[in-house]
Amino acid sequence: MRDTYTIYDDQTIGKVQIADEVVAIIAGLAATEVEGVASMAGNITNELVGKLGMKNLSKGVKVDVLENVVCVNLNLNLEYGYSIPETCKKVQEKVKTAIENMTGLEVSDVNISIASVALEEGK
Repeated sequence: MRDTYTIYDDQTIGKVQIADEVVAIIAGLAATEVEGVASMAGNITNELVGKLGMKNLSKGVKVDVLENVVCVNLNLNLEYGYSIPETCKKVQEKVKTAIENMTGLEVSDVNISIASVALEEGK
């Protein structure tokens, strides 16, 4: 069962809720847009999302939401030749910005585990 969180509540119109899986999908999409990220652990790339569906993108992501504050844990496969610290910093910034802008939730942490390093396709 998914957990849902109220991100907006207006007594006159109604409230808006978001599932934790949606937050995880936002994080996964943002992470795979960063140059140097080959895929989420589980080999889900942004290109495969169209074929496999959005839910698969959340497989390498764990999201914990407590009192409208989000902690994100990502498992990534990086491309060989990219600086791991620099790439991860870009991922952290992009994921934090995407979640905060799209949901209004505050992101406290974006923790990254590197699952593997892969050669770019075609090399």
